[in-house]
Amino acid sequence: MDDYDKAVQFLFSLQKMGIKFGLNRTERLLARLGDPHGAFSAIHIAGTNGKGSTAAMLSAILHRHGFRVGLYTSPHLVRFTERFRIDDREVSADKVFRAFQDVMDVVDGDQLPTFFEAVTAMAFQLFAAEGVDWAVVETGMGGRLDATNVLEPRVSVITNVALDHQEFLGSTLSAVAREKAGIIKERTPVVTGARQPVVQSTLKTRCLKKRAPLYRLGTHFRVRRNGPQNFSYHGLHHRWANLPLGLLGEHQHTNAALALAVLELLEGQGVLRLDPERVREGLTGVHWPGRMEILERDPIVMVDGAHNPNGAESLRTSLTHLFRYRKLHLVMGIMADKDIRGIFRRLLPLAETVFFTRPRYGRAADPELLRRLAKPYIQRHYVVPNPADAIAQAKDMATPEDLICITGSLYFVGEVKELYGEPFQLHDQLLA
Repeated sequence: MDDYDKAVQFLFSLQKMGIKFGLNRTERLLARLGDPHGAFSAIHIAGTNGKGSTAAMLSAILHRHGFRVGLYTSPHLVRFTERFRIDDREVSADKVFRAFQDVMDVVDGDQLPTFFEAVTAMAFQLFAAEGVDWAVVETGMGGRLDATNVLEPRVSVITNVALDHQEFLGSTLSAVAREKAGIIKERTPVVTGARQPVVQSTLKTRCLKKRAPLYRLGTHFRVRRNGPQNFSYHGLHHRWANLPLGLLGEHQHTNAALALAVLELLEGQGVLRLDPERVREGLTGVHWPGRMEILERDPIVMVDGAHNPNGAESLRTSLTHLFRYRKLHLVMGIMADKDIRGIFRRLLPLAETVFFTRPRYGRAADPELLRRLAKPYIQRHYVVPNPADAIAQAKDMATPEDLICITGSLYFVGEVKELYGEPFQLHDQLLA
């Protein structure tokens, strides 16, 4: 095992400390590093779903406009280095290891950070060392007490709000919205796609308190879907027709509109001048793995990281409107702490069969439990504990005209991509 592997193993050992909300430890750690998060401009993104896709679009378009852009997201699917990208390329293990060393050199041995605190500090240290102009950063969970909330961004984004991580964020929409609204900073503009009145009210209240302008999808800017991967945008200042979209999914038009509204606000701040052709290049070239990602054809085998009812609803809409197939076969691995029935209600009625399996992750739900909970929604359901066997059985049952959708958890999607030969390190795609 080399030094990088040992470092990653140590970081994961910090998970035994659990999740500790609060910013004091992160602020102290960053102060000892010289406050690297002050070395670049930032866009901070919270929300229940769509954070990663929106962040990836922003990164791609900013990069096409000539900026050096860091992108920090979580979780990773296969490789730990996926969490850190610069100019649309995964950062090398060597540079990630150097950031790890820098962080560990200033850690108080009696006050170890949590996993996410350490990794967030590594991201900011890495981006500062690499001289990025912009960092696009998504929260890990919630927002108010998330380690990333030490940032003072140029724009804050709250993609949407739905119930998830209720044991940490609260059991009502207003409670979850308050946690996510915690990223709103003094006089910093906010962009949101949230539609629910209770959520909008919560965001408006926070924005008023912070004197932060609020820009809402459907009110201040709009999007119209023209086709599966084409849309028109009626923005704060710009109107663009027939924009391309490299990502599959009905919800991606909304994510793209959020990204474009952020860029318009940056243009208003004098940060850049938007070039329609570079906007198109960024939207076309964006890649965000594990979300409506096609792995095989004839039959289509697709993976999607839907892991809560809101994500399942987006997947349901896409399966209903984007794809033509004879029968749908689901392969599902879900974490035990998720709203399993909420996911099932949205997806299982679409399917001919479902295969329940168990990802190699401690929080994974027992497939037998999934089978019992599935009975009200579908007749043909099977338990196949090994994921590779579950996929093989689904393929044996499917015809070339069918569709196999593998879903339920981003952790499960990562394991599936590994099964499909995703290498541990894509050296030819790394930042040298």
